[in-house]
Amino acid sequence: MRTMTRIATALALTAASLASTGLLAAEARYNQIALRAEVNQEVAHDLMHVTLYTEAQHADPAKLAAEITTTLNKTLEQVRQVRGVSVKLGSRHSYPVYDDKGQKITAWRERAEVRLESADFARLSALTGELLQSMKMAGMDFSIATDTRKTREDAMLKDAVNAFRARAQLATEALGGKGYKLVSLNLNTGGFQPPMPMRAYAAKGMAMMEAAPAPEIEAGTSQVTVSADGVIEVQMP
Repeated sequence: MRTMTRIATALALTAASLASTGLLAAEARYNQIALRAEVNQEVAHDLMHVTLYTEAQHADPAKLAAEITTTLNKTLEQVRQVRGVSVKLGSRHSYPVYDDKGQKITAWRERAEVRLESADFARLSALTGELLQSMKMAGMDFSIATDTRKTREDAMLKDAVNAFRARAQLATEALGGKGYKLVSLNLNTGGFQPPMPMRAYAAKGMAMMEAAPAPEIEAGTSQVTVSADGVIEVQMP
């Protein structure tokens, strides 16, 4: 009796397996093609970023920290008086300075950063020129604001879908199909921001910034991309 039960169970499992295989065969898709289409647009940078830093050295680490903190507080106070400019503290670190033999600590050196951001390039440029009286510049960069990027990407989504449809039609015609079904479609956004030459400018142009607090700024552009990746199934005649 147990043997017959085992045989019946095995037959049931085999039948279920065959049914599953048949279902997979019925769902099998043929003439499927993976396609990609993308649209690109150059978008002007509308945010300016400036990184300033203060650096000092002292034999007493406590006095050194107090000196750095005083400089930072004065900078923050000055920036907060200017409308349209946001400010936040960046990295801050200290390290020992050793004697010529590298055995004894003779002093401590500390560096701290302040990061500024504004959509008003002229205002931030002028403020930077003033702050360079007590701070040094680590770099100046530009980017696309989040809201600006999202608005552009939303406007480009339809273009990306239309580009995908055009490519799908071309592929269908190339295979001699009479039409196609859309199996899947993924829309992705992204972009490329080329490195700005302003860091080199910042390294050697501090004196010019001080002499002319509001120099002409060329912010440049970044490429915003919206891509459509999908799979179609070509229907053959």
